[in-house]
Amino acid sequence: MRISRDTRLCMSLSARPGNFGTRFQNYLYEALGLDFVYKAFSTTDLPAAIGGIRALGIRGCAISMPFKEACIPLLDRLDPSAAAIGSVNTIVNDDAHLAGYNTDYIAIVRLIERYAISPDTRLVLRGSGGMGKAVASAFRDQGFRHGTIVARNEAAGRTLAEACGWDWCATPEAATGTLLVNVTPIGMSGGPEAGALAFPDAMIAASETVFDVVAIPVETPLIRAARALDRTVITGGEVLVLQGVEQFVLYTGVRPTAAQIQAAADVALA
Repeated sequence: MRISRDTRLCMSLSARPGNFGTRFQNYLYEALGLDFVYKAFSTTDLPAAIGGIRALGIRGCAISMPFKEACIPLLDRLDPSAAAIGSVNTIVNDDAHLAGYNTDYIAIVRLIERYAISPDTRLVLRGSGGMGKAVASAFRDQGFRHGTIVARNEAAGRTLAEACGWDWCATPEAATGTLLVNVTPIGMSGGPEAGALAFPDAMIAASETVFDVVAIPVETPLIRAARALDRTVITGGEVLVLQGVEQFVLYTGVRPTAAQIQAAADVALA
């Protein structure tokens, strides 16, 4: 692949940039012969970074923690996938007009369908940030009526719980459910709680399905504990791949084949 003045740039913004998006997107650009390149960035000046996307004609930008909500006032339009939950994970630049999308939401809906999780399942979701909103809203919109949001921030936790028609509590020990969902950084590589479990051992033992949105590493302490008990697990790697495909399509207008997606995922998650 040769970079020229006509090459289109896509990027990501995150507090702690990883390599998944860079590997995944660039693999598909090359496999499909597209004149694009992708690079990950961090920033301490979000308004300037978003202004740079607009001013430099950067085609698209993936948005991760802690910018998913803070970027919204800097955009021109929100797609319904982002407007409904007040969280953006993808920016698309059309002639300096910036639109915000949320492909995390789309990915979660597809995983609920893939794993055939019954809407009657009682879920416990830990976290109430931007990703928490996307995940909770996806479950709510798929008809899940029985749930609890676990969040130390009472105001944010109660607000999200009320939006879903669920309960709120401050600690996981106060909740019960057979579907456990972690959307906090607990278990994330390099974080202050990298070796910690997002849910107590007893809750994991009582669960049927464990879903950890943390993707670095894919095998988090929570996922490893659930596998050891032979529970059904859904990993953050699966979310990364599905939402990354939707970002790719938004940026390029091209949808890769299943084989191309799997090959890109194998490279990116290696």
